[in-house]
Amino acid sequence: MAKIMIVEDEAVIRQLIGEELTKWRFDVFATTEFSEVFADFEREAPQLVLLDINLPVFDGYYWCQKIREVSKVPIIFISSRNTNMDQIMAMNMGADDYITKPFEVDVLVAKINALLRRSYNYAEGGETMTHNGITLNLDNSSMEISDEVIDLSKNEYRLLYILMKQHGKILSREKLLRALWDDERFVDDNTLTVNINRLRRKIEQAGIQDYIQTKVGQGYIVP
Repeated sequence: MAKIMIVEDEAVIRQLIGEELTKWRFDVFATTEFSEVFADFEREAPQLVLLDINLPVFDGYYWCQKIREVSKVPIIFISSRNTNMDQIMAMNMGADDYITKPFEVDVLVAKINALLRRSYNYAEGGETMTHNGITLNLDNSSMEISDEVIDLSKNEYRLLYILMKQHGKILSREKLLRALWDDERFVDDNTLTVNINRLRRKIEQAGIQDYIQTKVGQGYIVP
């Protein structure tokens, strides 16, 4: 039974989400001391975090950064803030997904289940994968370039895995969205762009240029 940590200061919404997730047989912990979010996270060790942006003391972006300093646990932002900039900011801070209030609980549960499947059952096909100077470690979601080990977020790891596994083939944005988030209807297209750009930046900073190439109107390719 996966433990879900809820960080939401609106009591009604917090209770609703908690009750629904309990019905789905999740183990639920809800933070109520919003100055102690990180301490609660370390003590409870959840498998996934639901995180609001507008919180007392520090906002959700702050807590997301704190969690990312020590953990790759999946994080879904739940927020009434619905601008593209908010979603891009969330992804840049290390979030795995974003859902806007008001939302259908069934959609939230579907996102949670999909993210848990991807996060904890995706290391397949051996221990490493190597192509054109990059070694992808399938057991710990990191890549190695010239003996430098670089940590990847779960979405960055998934993207690199898919692109390397099918190197030489152009993969459409739609195919990558489906592979990453199961149902791309619930994902803003900017989310893919943000993750592609972050992954490219990490690869380029390690010394490899143009590893992931854009084919205008077609998608992306690792030659």
